[in-house]
Amino acid sequence: MIEALRSGSWLTAERTARIAWLLLAAQALVLLAIFLTARGTIDWMGRPLGTDFSQLYAAGRMVLDGQAAEVWDWTAHGLVQQAVHGSDRVDLYGWHYPPPFLLVALMIGALPYLPALFLWQGMTLGGLGLLLRRTTQRRGAWLYLVAAPATFICIAHGHNGFLTALLMGGGLLLLDRRPFVAGLLFGALVYKPQFALILPPLLLALGAWRAIAGAALSSLLLIAVTLLVWGWPVWQAFVDSLPVTRAIILEEGRTGWFKIMSAFAGVRMLGGPVWLAYGVQALVTLIAIVAVVWLARRARPDLTAAGTAIASLLATPYLLDYDLVLLLVATFFLWRDVERQGALPYDRSFIALLWAAPLFARPLAIAASLPLGQITLLAALAMTLRRAEMRRNDNPAS
Repeated sequence: MIEALRSGSWLTAERTARIAWLLLAAQALVLLAIFLTARGTIDWMGRPLGTDFSQLYAAGRMVLDGQAAEVWDWTAHGLVQQAVHGSDRVDLYGWHYPPPFLLVALMIGALPYLPALFLWQGMTLGGLGLLLRRTTQRRGAWLYLVAAPATFICIAHGHNGFLTALLMGGGLLLLDRRPFVAGLLFGALVYKPQFALILPPLLLALGAWRAIAGAALSSLLLIAVTLLVWGWPVWQAFVDSLPVTRAIILEEGRTGWFKIMSAFAGVRMLGGPVWLAYGVQALVTLIAIVAVVWLARRARPDLTAAGTAIASLLATPYLLDYDLVLLLVATFFLWRDVERQGALPYDRSFIALLWAAPLFARPLAIAASLPLGQITLLAALAMTLRRAEMRRNDNPAS
């Protein structure tokens, strides 16, 4: 048993495909049951179908109604969500995004709710599937994407994890060959800037000036468009909302510590004070930055890409389990490096664990206050650094 885990020999193509198909079938049945037992756009537990998608759709409706600056007013936003679903018992899903994400919301809000939900998830997941197919060069790669627990969690929440992973992963894939285009993708992460914290140190360490130019162009263009269309009031509303978001969502954990996978949340879930949580998060963020700079200067491109995706997750204090789709991107880069360079002991088994970990992260946090998500990310970064030390003339276990 130990030897099989060490070499990864238990991960045969047939066995992994069988596991993926079984998990996909189980997850598909859960989603099907949710939709079949729903009344309109409300599921049997009284939640909107796609839960967090409700805020995106409501924001789009508000923009179309000329209320763009009121999107950050949680009371006004909540009333629109209740109107969309025809129920005054719908939970509030607050809006915390910078104004560029309103450009997406505007298009979403122009459609009926359910078609918009299906189109939003289908297009972003499909784009990510094309990216991962390009990364692995394997026809069957789509199975491990659609069956992944992180994918199921993101679909169930109707969230933007696929878009974030597509922008980050696409930029990392193109960084060597088409750096300016990679930068354009990186710059679009201005809609969710907490995941772009790690990119400036990476690009500076690589001396990737064309990528920096692309990122500056796309981010500034998106900001300029929002100013041109809606003016300064939307930015003022966003800035004014930040203290409330920090206090209620992050420091008080109204979202639920069991959903948040960051070092900050891990400390708070275990009863630590806010100042200690910020201190531990700062240390983890610093470790992530140093690791990415080191990888950028010494490691193979696939490992730099994997480490950057992992470090982007580690560096932010506000990390939900549906954002772990980006960890899925990292596992594909790690797997490609293993295929090209050979596996060190336990590498293949650990990559399988990374793929499966989001399935257990929330239940373990609820049952045992165990921050498995953060532990998994730190272990994944350690694995990446370990592989970066592997030289071509090493004799890795295969």
